[in-house]
Order: sequence, then C-alpha cells, then structure tokens
Amino acid sequence: MAYQQPGLHSGAVPLAVRMRPRSLDEVAGQKHLLRPGSPLVNLASDTGGTTGSVSVILWGPPGTGKTTLAQAIAHSSGRKFVELSAVTAGVKDVRQVMDDAFRNRDLYGLSTVLFLDEIHRFTKAQQDALLPGVENGWVILVAATTENPSFSVISPLLSRSLLLTLEQLTDDDLGVLIDRAVTDPRGLAGKVALDDEARAAIIRMSSGDARRALTALEASAGTVLAAVSEQHSDDDDEGEDDEVPLITGAVLEQSVDRALLRYDRNGDEHYDVISAFIKSVRGSDVDASLHYLARMFEAGEDPRFIARRVIILASEDIGIADPQALPIAVAAAEAVQMIGMPEGRIPLAEAVVYLATAPKSNAAYMGINAAIADVKAGNFGRVPKHLRDAHYAGAKRLGHGKGYKYPHDDELGVVRQQYLPDELAGTTYYDPTDHGHEREISARLAKLRDITRGPQK
Repeated sequence: MAYQQPGLHSGAVPLAVRMRPRSLDEVAGQKHLLRPGSPLVNLASDTGGTTGSVSVILWGPPGTGKTTLAQAIAHSSGRKFVELSAVTAGVKDVRQVMDDAFRNRDLYGLSTVLFLDEIHRFTKAQQDALLPGVENGWVILVAATTENPSFSVISPLLSRSLLLTLEQLTDDDLGVLIDRAVTDPRGLAGKVALDDEARAAIIRMSSGDARRALTALEASAGTVLAAVSEQHSDDDDEGEDDEVPLITGAVLEQSVDRALLRYDRNGDEHYDVISAFIKSVRGSDVDASLHYLARMFEAGEDPRFIARRVIILASEDIGIADPQALPIAVAAAEAVQMIGMPEGRIPLAEAVVYLATAPKSNAAYMGINAAIADVKAGNFGRVPKHLRDAHYAGAKRLGHGKGYKYPHDDELGVVRQQYLPDELAGTTYYDPTDHGHEREISARLAKLRDITRGPQK
C-alpha cells in the first residue's frame, strides 16, 4: 500500500485564509474594539441602533485582522457581503455595487456590507462614488487601510464613517493563532507538531503580522511533511505507527530561508543590540549602524521603538552640530507611522545614515543636564526684577519690569543686561564644540556673551 502523506489542507487555499475566524469570538487581539456594545460588535450582531449600521474605516498595520474583522462581521450579521479591492476596482464597479445594494434594500429589505480593501489606493473620484451609498445607508462600508486615513481618505467620507485603529498583534495573540492553526481541522489538523524554539522564532519574525506567522508555519509544515513522505517512500517496512513530524528551528530556517536571530525583545539581546546601535551611530560608524538596524528589523523589533531611539540620538548626540538631524529623525518617525513596515525601513535607514555621518555634539544635552542639576540642588534664586512680568495690576509698583532693556531697540539687537538670577550670574551651561554648525555658534556665542555680560575674564 502506498504511503499517504499526512499533508496540508487539500487544494491551494493558503493556511492564513483557511484559518480566518468565522466569528468575532475567534478573533485574536483587538480586544479594545471588541468589547460588548462596541460598534463592531453591534455591527456583527445586527442590533441596529445608533451604531449597528455605521460605516467604519479600519486603520492598522498589515496582518492585524482588517479583512478578518470585515468578513467576521458579514458572516455574523447575516447581511449580504461584497468585497472589492482598490487595486482592481474602478468607479464603475463601485456604482454597480451601490445600485445592487439600493435594489436589495428596497425589494428584499437586505442590507449590504461593502468591504473595500486598501481604500488609500482609491482616487478622489473613486472615493466620491462611495458617498451616496454611505450617506443614504444603501451600504455599510467597512474600509481597510494601512495608511493614515487623514492623508489618504477624503474628508466627506471620513466624516460619515467611524475611524477604528487596529493595534499590532502581541506575541500572545500570535501564539494563540499559531497553536490553533496546528490543531484545527481547517488548518494543519494535528498532522505536525511545533517545538518551542520554532514557535518562538515564528512569533519573533512575524512582527505582529498574523498572515506572516501563518505563512511561515505553513511553509515549515510543508518542508517537514515532504521529508516524511520521502522517508516513507524509501522505507520497505509498513504498518508501523508514525510519529507526528516535528517542526524545529532548523526546519524553520530551511523553510523560510532566513537565519533565526536569537533575539528576545524583552531579554538581554534586545538591550545589547540597541546599545550597540546607539554607540555605532554616536561613534560615526555608518556600516555598523546599518548592521544593527537590520538585526532589529529582522528580529521583529517594533519600528516605533527604533524611531524613538533615532530621535533621541539626533537630540542627544548630534544636537546643534547639525540642526537638520532632529527634523530628519522626526520625519522618519512620521513616515514609519504613515506607511508602516516593511517600507518604513527605508526612511529609518536614511535617517540613520544621516545621523551616523553627521558631526556630533552633546553640548546642548550636557547644558540642560547641568541646568537641571542646579535647579534640583536649589541653586536658582529669584528672577531679576527687570525680567518679571509687569502686565498685571500692581506689578509696576513692585518694581517689576523696571529697567528692562528691549533688545530690538538696539541696532545690534543685543544689549548688556543680566538675565540669570544674582546667585547664578556668570554661570555657563552651554559650551559648544568646534564640530559642524557649532563651530559657527561658538564664535557668535562668544560675542553675544561679551555684550550681554560684559567682557569675559
């Protein structure tokens, strides 16, 4: 008797599609959107009321369940479900759906849920075509986007829809999905087992993306089942009980063609890599900076965490030596927020290259630390009277503002005047370097201090 491979689900339907939840109860993650009485739950249960038929826009990273939620809503509510992709659908397709939905509502009392994937790819004209149906209630629009709707969805459509933000799936959420896919009859049906190392690695490399996790699991299952099939075809002995094939870390590496990084986002490796990254940028080694950035990407580090570190680096280690460093770092962080990953790796890498090759100075960072240390130690004194607020009643009688010199009245725009409290007169906090833009600041600052404080000894 020929050996029958205990294979994957028959047909070519991907595991991620087969394992889509059939109801909201099966959805992993997004608990903040699925509380009793929430708009999505009401929409799925067809309870009507003020939130039972509202259109929604689901915004979140790839693989967080936007399509899953839309289909679960449709299947749970008993409404007609129509799905369009902004990649292939045009205005004609949208109008056809609207006409059908209007007819079904009036003739049969059947409401329609229109799921529009990647709505940010729709032009303004295409989005305009949705407005009559949404405004008149012919369709309940459930739109999905990975980009910030404030920039990609027209205002009239936004104002007629409820914007719901999906969060990246946690490691626990992904673990639930993976374990279910291994045992569920729709999935791998217990035909394979998954060891702890491979399970943890799939979670790490998925970066909160359920589709990526299930794709890696399916590829690994195919590898191990193919190996078992080949082994049995060469085995003359039949009738023996077969052990369930085990997916190991080595199998996973072979299946996804990707080395498994020993990287625990909550452990030592996380702190070691980010420390090496920071020190490489500070040390102006652009190649090492990109290396550690790549390791964080591949290990599934949260790109928002990386972006925050890049902003801090621009402020702490570059500062005024290159005033453009901070705007570039902030722009990279905003780009990641808008476009997500994996495309977000590009602006982050550009910011890292800029920072690593920029002149360095921690003078502003050291200056604020020194000032804070004085304040904490009680070295602050009273604000000089000529600098105090003189706009409220009775302030002038107290001498507030008296003797204040208005710098714009001077042809240089700078005047001799004491700004620090008496106790700190002459104190210096900011000591610019000769690196980059601070070289120019250093010469100018010396002249400014000579004017405001008098010639320095």
